[in-house]
Amino acid sequence: MRNVRFLACLLAFAALGLAADAFVGVWKFDAAKSKYTMGTPPKTQTVTITEVGTDLDVNISGTAGDGSPIAAHYTMPSAGGQGKVITGAYDGVSGKRISPTERSVEYMKGGKVIYSTRSKASADGKMLTVTYKSTSPAGQMVEATVVYNK
Repeated sequence: MRNVRFLACLLAFAALGLAADAFVGVWKFDAAKSKYTMGTPPKTQTVTITEVGTDLDVNISGTAGDGSPIAAHYTMPSAGGQGKVITGAYDGVSGKRISPTERSVEYMKGGKVIYSTRSKASADGKMLTVTYKSTSPAGQMVEATVVYNK
């Protein structure tokens, strides 16, 4: 009986480990694998995603193609829904969990969606591919498939 309880506890902890969000981690922009059909790619970009309770805490930093700094910070429910912009060029963010490895996120300004992304984590959890369609904060159209590595 004691071994059965130990095994049950071990399986419960293993299930918690497997339940970790596929998007959590530090993601670095891979310029060689990314493709921009419209807009200018950043020189560098790092996306750090952590779990805080039932929310994802997202920090984006880097350097834009023109040398200006990139900085944004927001939180969003892991299961999807309205998030909260802490810093950045947008005043609203909303996400939808499509599957455990796929999400869509919309960024808003003045209640209007101006930036949308669809992200997919690879099966091995080492690559994140994000499809962008948007207008940048500077008013530039951006259309790209961007790859990040963990």
